[in-house]
Amino acid sequence: MTNQLEPFGEQPFISHLIELRDRLLRVVLCVLLVFIGTAIYANEIYQYLAEPLLRHMPKNSTMIAIDVASPFFTPIKLAFVVAVFACVPFILYQFWGFIAPGLYRREKILVLPLLLASTVLFYSGAAFAYFMVFPLVFGYLTASAPDGVAVMTDIATYLDFVLAMFFAFGVSFEIPIFTIVLVWAGITTPESLAEKRPYVIVGVFVVAMFLTPPDALSQTLLAIPMCLLFESGLLFSRFFIGKRRDR
Repeated sequence: MTNQLEPFGEQPFISHLIELRDRLLRVVLCVLLVFIGTAIYANEIYQYLAEPLLRHMPKNSTMIAIDVASPFFTPIKLAFVVAVFACVPFILYQFWGFIAPGLYRREKILVLPLLLASTVLFYSGAAFAYFMVFPLVFGYLTASAPDGVAVMTDIATYLDFVLAMFFAFGVSFEIPIFTIVLVWAGITTPESLAEKRPYVIVGVFVVAMFLTPPDALSQTLLAIPMCLLFESGLLFSRFFIGKRRDR
């Protein structure tokens, strides 16, 4: 009798594993297909990414490749990162399709907007870094080079720096999501966060100081959006705390 009942108890767990495997395979296939397309234009993509630095480098100055394989592997690495970056909506769709059946209707109404908003905010942070911060950062760094020092950045080092900046600004723009989740989980309240606003503002400027060059302009350009995003998180969290109380 026990042997006859075991398959029925294990079946839901096995079906979930099969579904998870299928969705992961779809994600991998999607990333590989997009990567094939981006790899073809890897050099052009890298040139577009390096444009904010090249624009401010001294005349007749170029980027360099220290390692022997860097001219090939660095653009390919960037092409793969771009492929993953482009597939984020599809990855989130697969993630949503896997967890949605286990959520209540109220939870679906709350979680889905958070997933969509977090994606848009991360893209917005990366775009803000490229179009607003990079020109100021590279303009300041190249202009501060001592006399007699040729500014020639290694392509692999530059890529690592840029990716770190994209990640830092993308995560920084997730402040409204973090605020809403904290309130929704009952860890804090909008009123408590509002009372700590002076400390949050100081913390934001400290974080901006570490993420940007040591000049007041670029620090302010990051700190002000972060403060505005914190205020927007406070505003929308009041809606989510009402939903939590209803639940």
